[in-house]
Amino acid sequence: MSEKEKGDGGTGGGGDEVVLKRQVSLLAGVSLLVGTIIGSGIFISPKGVLRQTDSVGMSLVIWIACGVLSTCAALCYAELGTLVRKSGGEYAYLFEAFGPVPAYLFSWTYAIVLKPSSLAAITLTFGTYFVQLFVSGSCEVPVYLIKLFAITAILLIAFINSYSVKWATRVQIIFTAAKIFALIIIVFVGIVRLCQGHTEHLNTSVSFEGSSTRVFAYGIAFYQGLWAYDSWNQLNFVTEELVNPKRNLPLAILIGMPLVIVLYLLVNIAYFTVMSPLELLASDAVAVTLADRTLGVMAWIIPLFVCFSTFGAANGALFASGRLAFVSAREGHMMEILSMIHIKRFTPFPSIVFTSFIAIIFIIPNDFDTLVNYFSFAAWMFYGATFIALLVLRYKYPDKERAIRVPIFLPIAVLLAAVYLVLAPIIDQPELEFLYALIFIFAGLLLYFPFVYKKYSFSFNKTFTYFLQKLMRVVPPTEKYKE
Repeated sequence: MSEKEKGDGGTGGGGDEVVLKRQVSLLAGVSLLVGTIIGSGIFISPKGVLRQTDSVGMSLVIWIACGVLSTCAALCYAELGTLVRKSGGEYAYLFEAFGPVPAYLFSWTYAIVLKPSSLAAITLTFGTYFVQLFVSGSCEVPVYLIKLFAITAILLIAFINSYSVKWATRVQIIFTAAKIFALIIIVFVGIVRLCQGHTEHLNTSVSFEGSSTRVFAYGIAFYQGLWAYDSWNQLNFVTEELVNPKRNLPLAILIGMPLVIVLYLLVNIAYFTVMSPLELLASDAVAVTLADRTLGVMAWIIPLFVCFSTFGAANGALFASGRLAFVSAREGHMMEILSMIHIKRFTPFPSIVFTSFIAIIFIIPNDFDTLVNYFSFAAWMFYGATFIALLVLRYKYPDKERAIRVPIFLPIAVLLAAVYLVLAPIIDQPELEFLYALIFIFAGLLLYFPFVYKKYSFSFNKTFTYFLQKLMRVVPPTEKYKE
């Protein structure tokens, strides 16, 4: 790291330059990675995985396989992140390898739909569990109340992320510790139950009985499991704010991913020491069911810590997704105002507000499994394209410095996995919704050619941008601001 970076903590700017600062340490990076991965998935997805695999043994195998696949993919991204040292994740890598059009389609899909809808799903889970703290299990909770708490969570997180990067990372560290503590409680319950002999659903002689024989059905099972591991690429969205990214990006992945895999496996085992497969499938909140059956008067602690978990995951999701809109706008692929930074807080304030606003729109009733399946379908299309980008950049820049160089078979293996994950669900359950997802992705070209390629602009655009600029007190990055 240069002396300039050491001195001001910026991304190359001096003391009065408005830039994103390098304030995300290794600990904050691990917390951002682990804290964003561990969100609502581990409390919801076990049902989806079990439903597709039809056996306890195979569901545990899928959880391990999802973790290994996510780790391999994250390591490939670590090479990309130390080669292309820009925030924005896949957007930056697709742009460098293939040019602006694939990068634009990625940002269009992610910034407008996938990231905000993911944030909405996480905060709806927060709202569901938060309400559980105040009502008995026999009471029917009004949907509007769950939505109200979800929207409140988004607004609070948006304020934190807009006010200070340090605030956002500190919140992430605190809530990551809280959610790991919650998972440790569940794991401890599982260990006690195992010691008491409750292994009837885990014995190898019976745990694989009835396993699904439909090869392509496992694609849907992977979608459900990978939802719980989603955000393994989170640090690549904030590379420009990571202290010493050449060292800390791969190191955070190597610390964070194995921790998540071990925790997820032990938590799933704990579930099966308390519930039969049929009981798990019938439970609306498996962690709460486990708590009600084992923790007695202290059962309330699990819904509380699930709230902590989902709040922390939502905080990390907004932290990263706000940077995607910022980087995309900086390249001219989204509205100019989204590329600007607050003059005092050094946060991408407009892009955070933009992402939060769309997420609030998505706070509507949704079938969780369907949302996960279509999110994963589109996501793994772009992941596959990014693994191809890694191979292209190996050829394009063979001698360029990389802090980490993964074995060539690794991106090829995860690319093949991505192809399977895109095609398998379509083959197993051909539905029009997958076609609709593709249509939406490529519909972005209808906006790209007039507004990005041809640079068409409405007459009021500059006036409106200037108005928002004054309202939000933001300026373009690296532009010096004088009071």
